[in-house]
Amino acid sequence: MFLLFLQFLVNGLMVGGVYALIALGIVLIYKSTRVFNFAVGELVVLGGFACWSLIAWCHLPVYLSIPLAMVIAIGMGFLMERLALRPLIGQPILAAIMATLALSLLLRGIMLFFWGASTIAFPTQILPGEPVSVGHLAFSHELLWAFGVSMVVFIALTVFFRKTKMGLFMRATAESHQIAQATGINVRVIFGTTWGIAALVAALGGILVGARLGLGIGSTPLVAFKAFPAVIFGGLESVAGAIIGGLLVGILENLAGGFIDPKIAEITPYIILLLVLIFKPEGLFGLKRIERI
Repeated sequence: MFLLFLQFLVNGLMVGGVYALIALGIVLIYKSTRVFNFAVGELVVLGGFACWSLIAWCHLPVYLSIPLAMVIAIGMGFLMERLALRPLIGQPILAAIMATLALSLLLRGIMLFFWGASTIAFPTQILPGEPVSVGHLAFSHELLWAFGVSMVVFIALTVFFRKTKMGLFMRATAESHQIAQATGINVRVIFGTTWGIAALVAALGGILVGARLGLGIGSTPLVAFKAFPAVIFGGLESVAGAIIGGLLVGILENLAGGFIDPKIAEITPYIILLLVLIFKPEGLFGLKRIERI
Protein backbone atom coordinates (compact mmCIF):
# COMPACT_ATOMS: atom_id res chain seq x y z
CA MET A 1 0.00 0.00 0.00
CA PHE A 2 2.82 2.39 0.83
CA LEU A 3 4.50 1.76 -2.54
CA LEU A 4 1.20 2.38 -4.31
CA PHE A 5 0.77 5.63 -2.40
CA LEU A 6 4.33 6.64 -3.31
CA GLN A 7 3.72 5.87 -7.00
CA PHE A 8 0.55 7.98 -7.10
CA LEU A 9 2.34 10.74 -5.19
CA VAL A 10 5.26 10.88 -7.61
CA ASN A 11 3.00 10.68 -10.68
CA GLY A 12 0.90 13.51 -9.27
CA LEU A 13 4.01 15.58 -8.72
CA MET A 14 5.04 15.07 -12.34
CA VAL A 15 1.56 15.85 -13.72
CA GLY A 16 1.42 18.88 -11.44
CA GLY A 17 4.49 20.22 -13.23
CA VAL A 18 2.38 20.74 -16.37
CA TYR A 19 -0.38 22.46 -14.39
CA ALA A 20 2.22 24.66 -12.70
CA LEU A 21 3.73 25.66 -16.04
CA ILE A 22 0.37 26.70 -17.48
CA ALA A 23 -0.58 28.42 -14.21
CA LEU A 24 2.58 30.54 -14.47
CA GLY A 25 1.28 32.10 -17.68
CA ILE A 26 -2.05 32.96 -16.04
CA VAL A 27 -0.34 34.54 -13.02
CA LEU A 28 2.06 36.60 -15.16
CA ILE A 29 -0.79 38.26 -17.06
CA TYR A 30 -2.88 38.82 -13.94
CA LYS A 31 0.03 40.35 -12.00
CA SER A 32 0.77 42.89 -14.71
CA THR A 33 -2.67 43.69 -16.14
CA ARG A 34 -5.20 42.46 -13.53
CA VAL A 35 -6.84 40.48 -16.35
CA PHE A 36 -7.72 36.82 -15.84
CA ASN A 37 -6.84 35.17 -19.15
CA PHE A 38 -9.58 32.73 -20.18
CA ALA A 39 -7.85 32.08 -23.52
CA VAL A 40 -4.99 30.17 -21.89
CA GLY A 41 -6.32 26.77 -23.01
CA GLU A 42 -6.33 27.86 -26.64
CA LEU A 43 -2.85 29.38 -26.30
CA VAL A 44 -1.61 26.02 -25.02
CA VAL A 45 -3.14 24.18 -27.99
CA LEU A 46 -1.92 26.79 -30.49
CA GLY A 47 1.66 26.51 -29.26
CA GLY A 48 1.49 22.73 -29.54
CA PHE A 49 0.00 22.90 -33.04
CA ALA A 50 2.72 25.36 -34.13
CA CYS A 51 5.40 22.85 -33.10
CA TRP A 52 3.50 19.94 -34.68
CA SER A 53 3.10 21.83 -37.97
CA LEU A 54 6.80 22.68 -38.17
CA ILE A 55 7.60 18.98 -37.75
CA ALA A 56 4.84 17.44 -39.89
CA TRP A 57 4.29 20.08 -42.58
CA CYS A 58 7.65 21.83 -42.83
CA HIS A 59 9.69 18.69 -42.06
CA LEU A 60 11.97 20.54 -39.70
CA PRO A 61 13.93 18.64 -37.05
CA VAL A 62 12.67 18.69 -33.50
CA TYR A 63 15.57 20.78 -32.20
CA LEU A 64 14.55 23.57 -34.59
CA SER A 65 10.78 23.13 -34.37
CA ILE A 66 10.54 23.66 -30.62
CA PRO A 67 12.42 27.02 -30.46
CA LEU A 68 10.65 28.25 -33.63
CA ALA A 69 7.28 27.33 -32.12
CA MET A 70 8.17 29.36 -29.02
CA VAL A 71 9.14 32.35 -31.19
CA ILE A 72 5.79 32.06 -33.00
CA ALA A 73 4.01 31.90 -29.63
CA ILE A 74 5.75 35.06 -28.43
CA GLY A 75 4.68 36.84 -31.62
CA MET A 76 1.10 35.65 -31.13
CA GLY A 77 1.13 36.93 -27.55
CA PHE A 78 2.32 40.37 -28.67
CA LEU A 79 -0.25 40.42 -31.47
CA MET A 80 -3.15 39.47 -29.20
CA GLU A 81 -2.22 42.14 -26.68
CA ARG A 82 -1.75 44.80 -29.36
CA LEU A 83 -4.94 44.16 -31.32
CA ALA A 84 -7.42 42.95 -28.68
CA LEU A 85 -6.31 44.10 -25.23
CA ARG A 86 -4.46 47.39 -25.69
CA PRO A 87 -7.50 49.27 -27.08
CA LEU A 88 -9.29 48.38 -23.84
CA ILE A 89 -6.77 50.13 -21.56
CA GLY A 90 -8.76 52.47 -19.32
CA GLN A 91 -12.00 50.55 -19.86
CA PRO A 92 -13.71 48.53 -17.09
CA ILE A 93 -11.78 45.36 -16.26
CA LEU A 94 -14.80 43.25 -17.24
CA ALA A 95 -14.35 44.40 -20.84
CA ALA A 96 -10.80 43.00 -20.93
CA ILE A 97 -11.93 39.71 -19.36
CA MET A 98 -14.70 39.37 -21.95
CA ALA A 99 -12.09 40.10 -24.63
CA THR A 100 -10.06 37.07 -23.50
CA LEU A 101 -13.22 34.96 -23.79
CA ALA A 102 -13.74 36.29 -27.32
CA LEU A 103 -10.10 35.51 -28.12
CA SER A 104 -10.63 31.99 -26.83
CA LEU A 105 -13.49 31.38 -29.26
CA LEU A 106 -11.67 33.10 -32.14
CA LEU A 107 -8.53 31.00 -31.68
CA ARG A 108 -10.66 27.86 -31.40
CA GLY A 109 -12.31 28.67 -34.73
CA ILE A 110 -8.97 29.35 -36.42
CA MET A 111 -7.52 26.07 -35.14
CA LEU A 112 -10.60 24.15 -36.28
CA PHE A 113 -10.10 25.59 -39.77
CA PHE A 114 -6.41 24.68 -40.04
CA TRP A 115 -6.09 21.50 -37.94
CA GLY A 116 -9.61 20.10 -37.62
CA ALA A 117 -11.35 18.69 -34.56
CA SER A 118 -9.56 15.34 -34.29
CA THR A 119 -6.85 14.65 -31.74
CA ILE A 120 -3.44 14.72 -33.42
CA ALA A 121 -0.39 12.80 -32.19
CA PHE A 122 3.10 14.15 -32.72
CA PRO A 123 4.70 12.32 -35.67
CA THR A 124 7.88 11.66 -33.72
CA GLN A 125 9.02 11.26 -30.15
CA ILE A 126 10.00 14.84 -29.45
CA LEU A 127 11.02 14.21 -25.85
CA PRO A 128 14.02 11.85 -25.82
CA GLY A 129 14.37 9.13 -23.24
CA GLU A 130 12.70 6.01 -21.93
CA PRO A 131 10.58 5.30 -18.83
CA VAL A 132 12.73 5.30 -15.70
CA SER A 133 12.46 2.70 -12.93
CA VAL A 134 13.74 3.27 -9.40
CA GLY A 135 13.16 0.21 -7.28
CA HIS A 136 9.46 -0.64 -7.57
CA LEU A 137 8.57 2.86 -8.85
CA ALA A 138 8.17 3.67 -12.55
CA PHE A 139 8.44 7.17 -14.00
CA SER A 140 7.21 8.27 -17.41
CA HIS A 141 9.96 10.19 -19.19
CA GLU A 142 7.37 12.64 -20.61
CA LEU A 143 6.27 13.51 -17.08
CA LEU A 144 9.88 13.82 -15.96
CA TRP A 145 10.47 16.26 -18.80
CA ALA A 146 7.34 18.21 -17.85
CA PHE A 147 8.43 18.50 -14.23
CA GLY A 148 11.99 19.43 -15.15
CA VAL A 149 10.93 22.08 -17.69
CA SER A 150 8.47 23.66 -15.24
CA MET A 151 11.19 23.94 -12.60
CA VAL A 152 13.68 25.45 -15.09
CA VAL A 153 11.08 28.00 -16.26
CA PHE A 154 10.26 28.89 -12.66
CA ILE A 155 13.95 29.49 -11.84
CA ALA A 156 14.47 31.45 -15.06
CA LEU A 157 11.46 33.70 -14.37
CA THR A 158 12.58 34.25 -10.79
CA VAL A 159 16.01 35.39 -11.99
CA PHE A 160 14.38 37.48 -14.73
CA PHE A 161 12.09 39.32 -12.31
CA ARG A 162 14.80 39.96 -9.71
CA LYS A 163 17.91 40.63 -11.79
CA THR A 164 16.86 42.25 -15.09
CA LYS A 165 15.65 45.79 -15.71
CA MET A 166 12.60 44.59 -17.64
CA GLY A 167 11.73 42.22 -14.82
CA LEU A 168 11.94 45.04 -12.28
CA PHE A 169 9.76 47.21 -14.52
CA MET A 170 7.20 44.40 -14.71
CA ARG A 171 7.18 44.06 -10.93
CA ALA A 172 6.68 47.80 -10.56
CA THR A 173 3.83 47.76 -13.08
CA ALA A 174 2.20 44.92 -11.18
CA GLU A 175 2.17 47.03 -8.02
CA SER A 176 0.61 50.12 -9.61
CA HIS A 177 0.14 51.11 -13.24
CA GLN A 178 -0.13 54.80 -12.34
CA ILE A 179 3.04 54.89 -10.23
CA ALA A 180 4.92 52.93 -12.90
CA GLN A 181 3.90 55.47 -15.56
CA ALA A 182 4.85 58.35 -13.28
CA THR A 183 8.39 56.93 -12.97
CA GLY A 184 8.79 56.74 -16.76
CA ILE A 185 7.98 53.08 -17.34
CA ASN A 186 6.19 52.39 -20.63
CA VAL A 187 3.29 50.34 -19.29
CA ARG A 188 2.09 49.37 -22.76
CA VAL A 189 5.44 47.79 -23.58
CA ILE A 190 5.27 45.91 -20.27
CA PHE A 191 1.80 44.60 -21.12
CA GLY A 192 2.99 43.36 -24.53
CA THR A 193 6.08 41.72 -23.03
CA THR A 194 3.96 40.00 -20.39
CA TRP A 195 1.59 38.53 -22.98
CA GLY A 196 4.58 37.40 -25.05
CA ILE A 197 6.15 35.58 -22.10
CA ALA A 198 2.80 34.08 -21.06
CA ALA A 199 2.23 32.79 -24.61
CA LEU A 200 5.74 31.29 -24.60
CA VAL A 201 5.04 29.46 -21.33
CA ALA A 202 1.68 28.26 -22.68
CA ALA A 203 3.39 26.94 -25.83
CA LEU A 204 5.84 24.95 -23.70
CA GLY A 205 2.86 23.50 -21.85
CA GLY A 206 1.20 22.62 -25.16
CA ILE A 207 4.30 20.83 -26.45
CA LEU A 208 4.63 18.83 -23.22
CA VAL A 209 0.93 17.91 -23.17
CA GLY A 210 0.93 17.08 -26.87
CA ALA A 211 3.98 14.85 -26.58
CA ARG A 212 2.21 12.74 -23.97
CA LEU A 213 -1.50 12.89 -24.81
CA GLY A 214 -1.71 14.35 -28.31
CA LEU A 215 -3.32 17.65 -29.30
CA GLY A 216 -7.04 18.24 -29.65
CA ILE A 217 -9.17 21.36 -29.62
CA GLY A 218 -11.67 19.63 -27.35
CA SER A 219 -9.40 17.66 -25.02
CA THR A 220 -6.22 19.73 -24.56
CA PRO A 221 -7.91 22.91 -23.23
CA LEU A 222 -9.54 20.76 -20.54
CA VAL A 223 -6.05 19.84 -19.33
CA ALA A 224 -5.07 23.53 -19.39
CA PHE A 225 -8.19 24.53 -17.43
CA LYS A 226 -6.93 22.46 -14.50
CA ALA A 227 -4.34 25.21 -14.07
CA PHE A 228 -7.12 27.55 -12.89
CA PRO A 229 -7.59 25.69 -9.57
CA ALA A 230 -3.79 25.69 -9.22
CA VAL A 231 -3.71 29.48 -9.65
CA ILE A 232 -6.51 30.08 -7.16
CA PHE A 233 -4.99 27.57 -4.73
CA GLY A 234 -1.57 29.22 -4.82
CA GLY A 235 -2.74 32.81 -5.10
CA LEU A 236 -3.45 34.92 -8.16
CA GLU A 237 -0.43 37.19 -7.66
CA SER A 238 2.21 34.64 -6.65
CA VAL A 239 4.58 32.98 -9.12
CA ALA A 240 5.77 30.62 -6.38
CA GLY A 241 2.13 29.98 -5.49
CA ALA A 242 1.43 28.93 -9.10
CA ILE A 243 4.20 26.32 -8.92
CA ILE A 244 3.17 24.99 -5.50
CA GLY A 245 -0.54 25.11 -6.39
CA GLY A 246 0.06 23.20 -9.63
CA LEU A 247 2.08 20.49 -7.88
CA LEU A 248 -0.48 20.10 -5.09
CA VAL A 249 -3.41 19.91 -7.50
CA GLY A 250 -1.58 17.24 -9.50
CA ILE A 251 -0.83 15.22 -6.35
CA LEU A 252 -4.39 15.43 -4.99
CA GLU A 253 -5.86 14.57 -8.39
CA ASN A 254 -3.73 11.42 -8.73
CA LEU A 255 -4.31 10.29 -5.15
CA ALA A 256 -8.07 10.70 -5.54
CA GLY A 257 -8.06 8.83 -8.85
CA GLY A 258 -5.86 6.06 -7.49
CA PHE A 259 -7.49 5.40 -4.15
CA ILE A 260 -11.12 6.40 -4.78
CA ASP A 261 -12.08 6.21 -8.45
CA PRO A 262 -10.39 7.28 -11.71
CA LYS A 263 -13.51 9.27 -12.60
CA ILE A 264 -13.07 11.33 -9.42
CA ALA A 265 -9.64 12.44 -10.66
CA GLU A 266 -11.20 14.56 -13.42
CA ILE A 267 -13.31 16.62 -11.03
CA THR A 268 -10.86 16.77 -8.12
CA PRO A 269 -9.19 20.03 -9.29
CA TYR A 270 -12.57 21.75 -9.42
CA ILE A 271 -13.56 20.45 -6.00
CA ILE A 272 -10.30 21.99 -4.76
CA LEU A 273 -11.19 25.23 -6.57
CA LEU A 274 -14.59 25.40 -4.89
CA LEU A 275 -13.20 24.68 -1.42
CA VAL A 276 -10.45 27.28 -1.77
CA LEU A 277 -12.91 29.93 -2.95
CA ILE A 278 -15.13 29.19 0.06
CA PHE A 279 -12.52 29.03 2.80
CA LYS A 280 -9.48 30.99 1.53
CA PRO A 281 -10.34 32.92 -1.63
CA GLU A 282 -7.00 34.78 -1.72
CA GLY A 283 -5.12 31.47 -1.94
CA LEU A 284 -2.13 30.23 0.02
CA PHE A 285 0.24 33.01 -1.06
CA GLY A 286 -2.16 35.62 -2.42
CA LEU A 287 -2.66 39.06 -0.98
CA LYS A 288 -5.77 39.78 1.06
CA ARG A 289 -6.92 43.26 0.07
CA ILE A 290 -9.16 45.31 2.34
CA GLU A 291 -10.92 48.23 0.71
CA ARG A 292 -12.67 51.08 2.48
CA ILE A 293 -16.12 51.75 1.04
